[in-house]
Amino acid sequence: MSGGIIVTPWGPTYGGEAVARLTVADDGSASGPFVGSSAFMRMSVQRKGLPPTRSFLDGHEWPATGVRSETTLSPDDVGEWVHMFAIGVQVPDLFCRVDWGENGAYRLWLMDTGVTSWATADYAKGHTEYPVVQSGPRRLWDELETAWHWWDQQGRPGFARFGLTVGNGGEHVWLDSPDQPVPLRAAQCDSDCGWDHR
Repeated sequence: MSGGIIVTPWGPTYGGEAVARLTVADDGSASGPFVGSSAFMRMSVQRKGLPPTRSFLDGHEWPATGVRSETTLSPDDVGEWVHMFAIGVQVPDLFCRVDWGENGAYRLWLMDTGVTSWATADYAKGHTEYPVVQSGPRRLWDELETAWHWWDQQGRPGFARFGLTVGNGGEHVWLDSPDQPVPLRAAQCDSDCGWDHR
């Protein structure tokens, strides 16, 4: 019904769920801002069935065929709720897991839902550079970094600056206004893969 209000939790696969307050338009589409983070526990039927880490290593031990590099972006800067939201809406098929080590150290795993590529970034307290390993046709850490830098360049917006539009053409997240969609990051491959800015 036109003018009706829908309040619902919504979040990308990577994490960082928020509550959207959508107003229904005459054409049946709905649009509105996010009004804050959401900490609702999902029902079992709502939980994402993500592939296990072993699916990506093809029977090999880490680092398998991964390519090593380093980053100055700390894994700690991509794991808070708003970080995960901002990254996840740009790279919708990205998800993560964490392997904890000693003294607060951990390995952040990045994987895609298509089971084509993976990356790891190792965090240790007091460090300013972090080892990265990436494997597969995509460079998932690079995709994540690009998404994080976009969020940083926008002034590190919180949930209240984001919004959601849902209609016949699907759903898209925007920043500040429905006519400013958040860019979707297409797969970055070793071959020709570009950006999809819709």
